[in-house]
Amino acid sequence: MAPKAKKSGSKKKKITKADRLKQILEEEEKRQKEEEEARVKYEKEEMERLEIQRIENEKLQKLEAKDLERRNEELEELYLLEACFPEAEKLKRDNRFLSQWKHYIECDGSPDPSIAQEINTFITLWKEETNETLEEVIEKSKLVLNLIEKLKLILLETPPYDLQGKNIIQYQESILELQELLHLKFNRATEILLRQASTLADLDSGNMEKVIQDENVTLYIWANLKKNPRHRSIRFSETQTGFEIPRILATSDIALRLLHTHYDHVTPLSPVLTPSQEHISIVTDFVKEEVKSVQTAVSKDLQEENKQENESNSVHEEETKAEGQGDVEEQMCPVQEEPEATKYEMEMKLLSETVSAAQELLLENASEKPYFLEENEVDLCQFTTLGGVYHLDILELPPQCKPMKGWMIVEILKEGLQKYTYPPETTEDLEAENVFPPIEVTLEVHENVIFFENPMVARWDAEGKQWKTDGISNMSYKSEERLITFNLETFCPVTLIQDAHINMPYQSWELRPLDVNKVLLTITTVFTELQIQIKENLCMLASIKVNNKNHSSILEEKWMTPVSFIIALKKAGLNIFPTGHSHLYVVINYKHPSVEVKAYRQMALLSSAFAFCWSKWNTACDSKKTVFQVREHLLKEEPIRNPNWTLLMFSGDRAQSLKINESSDAFSEALKEETEFHSTLYHMVKDFASQEAMRAVRHSNCQFVDSVCHMLLSTRLLSYS
Repeated sequence: MAPKAKKSGSKKKKITKADRLKQILEEEEKRQKEEEEARVKYEKEEMERLEIQRIENEKLQKLEAKDLERRNEELEELYLLEACFPEAEKLKRDNRFLSQWKHYIECDGSPDPSIAQEINTFITLWKEETNETLEEVIEKSKLVLNLIEKLKLILLETPPYDLQGKNIIQYQESILELQELLHLKFNRATEILLRQASTLADLDSGNMEKVIQDENVTLYIWANLKKNPRHRSIRFSETQTGFEIPRILATSDIALRLLHTHYDHVTPLSPVLTPSQEHISIVTDFVKEEVKSVQTAVSKDLQEENKQENESNSVHEEETKAEGQGDVEEQMCPVQEEPEATKYEMEMKLLSETVSAAQELLLENASEKPYFLEENEVDLCQFTTLGGVYHLDILELPPQCKPMKGWMIVEILKEGLQKYTYPPETTEDLEAENVFPPIEVTLEVHENVIFFENPMVARWDAEGKQWKTDGISNMSYKSEERLITFNLETFCPVTLIQDAHINMPYQSWELRPLDVNKVLLTITTVFTELQIQIKENLCMLASIKVNNKNHSSILEEKWMTPVSFIIALKKAGLNIFPTGHSHLYVVINYKHPSVEVKAYRQMALLSSAFAFCWSKWNTACDSKKTVFQVREHLLKEEPIRNPNWTLLMFSGDRAQSLKINESSDAFSEALKEETEFHSTLYHMVKDFASQEAMRAVRHSNCQFVDSVCHMLLSTRLLSYS
């Protein structure tokens, strides 16, 4: 049996009501004391905070007042620096006139495509030429393609405010006529070749096969002379390009033609960027006011000069009376002519405003798509054609040449070259799908085009005048061999398409000086890193990396004007140039166009001596502010592994250094210590720049600054990164 627990010797003391009340009172006093201490502490801290805030506000008010006081002076100085933009535009105009004059005095027989009479005469005379061989047409096509490119460049390089509606229509009609005539010539030359197919037949197969290759065109032709039902696999001249044809075609009088034009003359022309009437009237009214103010100032100066001359003449009035009547006539007030300097100033005013308006027009975003898409239609705002167009045709074999008594006799059909309808429009065969199966096509992808993802195939719908994706099946792509295979229900022009925004938005960018009036723009995307050099009025692709590996391109080391360079990069699949519709397909960091334009213009002005790069905080501020990094970068400096960047925020009319940096935890618009507000980026960086750097900025070449600005406007780095 367990022993009983021993009772505790001391009993627990019982708490009386008085003790409990006393304890509650003590706790209440303690709580009140703590609350009072916390209140006093809070009030003290709040007073200190308000005092600090008051001091900061006073400091900011003083800085804002100082900024406001010198705003006009800074803007006037910026206006003088930005005179480089109208000067560059004037040089471009002069160059356009000079090129027309050079073409005129060269008299090389080629027409000036901008003159309607000359281009119409050229088209008429070429239409009259007959019996041209494929080789002759291909040779002539070099001139025709050059004329088309010139017309397209005129439409793209001429500022929208200088383009007249009638000229736009004239140039576009000339482009379309040249494109249609060139294709017609290829058809006629193909017919001439196919008439001689029997004389050009291959000894082994008995069929004719011919491949003609040029820098702009690759032509494959196969004529079915033997009609061997077993010969259904066609490969051209030891290439992988070819067809797998059904039995019905293998036994028919047909010819297969694959005309690969490395250019795209099928897709409708893009609309030319033109300003609205409202936009034009605003610019026109502004310019009229500016010109009027200049004329008023000039007339006042002339009046002052005349007044001084009259006073001077009155002193010598007696001497003047003694002179003859002829001398009196000579002293009559001469006709006041407008000084040359004033004319130049007015011209620069006009150019300055039209250039600024054209730059803002480049950044305008469309509110919606330009047209309604049908089913299976390719959206040309979202996708782009690459590598040219593959014109696939099944042709009826024309009557063959026959030797007769030393002559070659040939029957020429009045209707010319005819297409073979496959499959037939009407058939009573219930198993038509088995009789007329899709044709397997294998194409070589153009070697100078980059596809970052497997390309898609689209066919041309001649009736609807659009690219469509239906009627194409079993598509496969071998990236290493650059071969694409697919089944096509009926032969028609096909092209390869890629998402135009595959490299948008950008991951990062940097703009830094390389030499006097020479910079390097680096843009990094998900798939590639592009390095672009800019000097004077030229651009060049310096290097390209695809998936972190160096990639060779025919565009490397080739200097081109900015517009030609942009066209060339797009054709190569390196599209880093948003359009007015791109924001509908890409999630962007939208910035107001007026803010963007001012930022790009001033960045271009400073690019001779300062490096700029992206900032992650640019996405944290609103659409009326931009954030980026800047640092002085003199050419004599050695490359710095971890350079010190200054973080700037710019709203179009105010620039400031930020207290935060790229590694800060949160975004703040707080002003950096010992810095001030400025109305321009130029004066902002001037606070921490060396005299040598600012001297380099002031002596920058106007064409160089304009080219850098054009590239920044075209890539829209602040909105698309």
